[in-house]
Amino acid sequence: MRIKISAQTFAIAAAMVVPLLGTAAAEPLTTSGIGLASCEKLAKDMKPAEGLQNQANVLLYFWVQGYMSAANITTLEDTSVYVDLSKFDETVILPLVYDFCSKNPTKKPIGVIDDLLSRTPKEKGTWTKGTVPWAAN
Repeated sequence: MRIKISAQTFAIAAAMVVPLLGTAAAEPLTTSGIGLASCEKLAKDMKPAEGLQNQANVLLYFWVQGYMSAANITTLEDTSVYVDLSKFDETVILPLVYDFCSKNPTKKPIGVIDDLLSRTPKEKGTWTKGTVPWAAN
C-alpha cells in the first residue's frame, strides 16, 4: 500500500500549489478542497490529456490521493482492509473525474471518488488499532 510519487512530480505539484496559498481569498479551492468544487467549473478547467502538466489536474489528482489515503486509514482501523491505490494513477483518476463532471455539472467530484472507493475490491491488511488517534473508535 505504498504510493510512489517521483521527486519531480512532487516538486511540480508543490511549485503549482505554493503560489496559490498566498491567494486563498481569491482561490477558494485552496481552502475548501478541489474535491468539493462544482463539477461545472472543474470540467472547464481540467484537461486530462495534459496529465500533471495542467494545474487543475494536479490539484485534483493530489487531493484524490490524500482523500483515498485517509479513507484507507479509516477502513484499516475499522475492518483491516484497504484499497490498493497503485491502481489509480493520473491516467485513471483524471479521465474518471472529468467524464463524471462533464455529465454531472451540478455534482461534486467527491461523489465519483466515494463511488470508486465503495466498488473497488479491498485488500486485507495488517494494522495496529489506535495508531492514528482520529481514526480510532
